[in-house]
Amino acid sequence: MQSVNNFFPLLSSPSNIVVTCHQKPDGDAMGSTLGLYHFLVQLGHNVTVISPTNWADFLNWMPGVDKVLNYDANKQKAQGIISEANIIFCLDFNILHRTKNMEQPLTDAKCIKVLIDHHQQPQVEAFDYGISLTTKSSTCEMVYDFIVESGNKDKINLDVAKCLYTGVMTDTGSFRFPSTTASVHYMVAHLKELGLEHSEIHSNIFDTSLENRLRFTGFTLLNRMEVLYEYNTAVMYIYSQDLKRFNIKTGDTEGLVNYLLTILGIKFGAIVIDRDEERKWSFRSKGDFDVNTFARKHFEGGGHFNAAGGRSDATVDETMNKFKQLLPTYKQELH
Repeated sequence: MQSVNNFFPLLSSPSNIVVTCHQKPDGDAMGSTLGLYHFLVQLGHNVTVISPTNWADFLNWMPGVDKVLNYDANKQKAQGIISEANIIFCLDFNILHRTKNMEQPLTDAKCIKVLIDHHQQPQVEAFDYGISLTTKSSTCEMVYDFIVESGNKDKINLDVAKCLYTGVMTDTGSFRFPSTTASVHYMVAHLKELGLEHSEIHSNIFDTSLENRLRFTGFTLLNRMEVLYEYNTAVMYIYSQDLKRFNIKTGDTEGLVNYLLTILGIKFGAIVIDRDEERKWSFRSKGDFDVNTFARKHFEGGGHFNAAGGRSDATVDETMNKFKQLLPTYKQELH
């Protein structure tokens, strides 16, 4: 994988470009893809954003989201666009299988592939050009840097700004995580100078829940949470019938795992959700406990040092038992 700087000259020639991200895109995935989209169209490129799956309703306010193609719902059309692409940008994922059913079409595509991502251990052999920086707060911050370093800072308009702010804000926990470096604040200052109304974005993301989501949150905290103080760990487990009971949709479980770390003394928070076809894990930690390594070693996952995900084919109860049985091994690290 060559340096992304070597790719910059190719921006001057109009091309058919696909921009994609990981399945079930969050604020950073959707923000980075749409932010890059709004930049590239200004350069005269024919650009299509393809999401591997559907996305949360709280992202539907974003400029350009109405043009995003859902691969799962439009496979034939999406595959045709991918096959005709000259360039594919892969954002906010480090390995192709995180695009779920898009993995094979992306693998088969003979065009130039460009990676922009901040997760650990990227699949470098799958990309022609790219940048992978785990020290960056978000892929949105990296797209901002990409635009600036390519000499096109003047192309950051209000649409680009809204999209990129969304991702950097959500991935830094509203700027409270350690990844919020000085460069993040410099970026936000620039976006504010362009006229960005940040409070509107916060409201669009955090103040649009339906009543059932709030009741679901209360139910899970009361009935599906275990606190294991001997390991400074809290874990939550959610069955498929819980999701159905409260009519939970994509995105409605976003942020639940973070509640666990608000408990005094808790260093490790985990949540497992029954998604029918598999059980999905989310891991969060404080301090020096590496959940990326934990997820990779035990739950076929990975991510960042303090935030990672995983999966299991076992039942909720079975994978929960496995999780608990692993904790004694990490007792010293969790104290």
